[in-house]
Amino acid sequence: MERENMVKSVARALDIVALVSASRTGLGVTEIANQMDINKSSVFRTLATLEQYGYIEQQKETGRYRIGYAFLDVSSKLLDSLDVRAEAQNVLRQLETETNEVVHLVVYDRGEVVYIEKLDGHEALRMHSKVGKRAPVHCTSVGKAILAHLPVTEVVDILDRKGLPIHTEHTITTKESFLKELAHVKKDGYALDLEENEPGIRCIAAPVFDHNGAVAAAVSISGPTLRMTDERLVPLQKRMIQAGKDISNRLGFRE
Repeated sequence: MERENMVKSVARALDIVALVSASRTGLGVTEIANQMDINKSSVFRTLATLEQYGYIEQQKETGRYRIGYAFLDVSSKLLDSLDVRAEAQNVLRQLETETNEVVHLVVYDRGEVVYIEKLDGHEALRMHSKVGKRAPVHCTSVGKAILAHLPVTEVVDILDRKGLPIHTEHTITTKESFLKELAHVKKDGYALDLEENEPGIRCIAAPVFDHNGAVAAAVSISGPTLRMTDERLVPLQKRMIQAGKDISNRLGFRE
């Protein structure tokens, strides 16, 4: 949106929300004013308005401001409105029961993937993923599964904007190698993350298509290298492809 078409007060409020939400301990008025380079009275008025609606709350003990619980209500309604999440539930639960591993469902948004569902499985596994969190596309199996079905020009644009930052020693870091990887993903019907995003974690994912045939999401299984061995990944290939097809069919996709 062009700057002249923006409502400055709304833009300021959203900038403050973004800034406060990035701090785990909260921020004071002076800190916000200094970081945004605006006067404290403007910050205070904006915070007071956001607090009145529940989007910002002030901690009584410290006087610092944190993100408010109203965002939980908004985010839950957003998640509930995503048909793919509702239609995928049975398939996700089946995968969790069959594998006992972490199951993810993600959607693509502005060059990243966003986790919209996570089932923790029954085995111990610590991962950075959680519902609502974003993740890069170049080093995650879900990201690859989605990018493989986007136009190459769009993929190249994403790589030019986002780059291929190193997450582990296994991360693919060259555009040429990554595009070759996507070609294999599209041909095979599934994508792998072999410790490319988190050390010690392997993932396998498949794309999900909507009724128009466009890639709408990706579903994955994640586990530690100790359990997600090469031997175990082989039978999971067909299982994940089928899971992607099952969810796609629920969305009205017909091959």
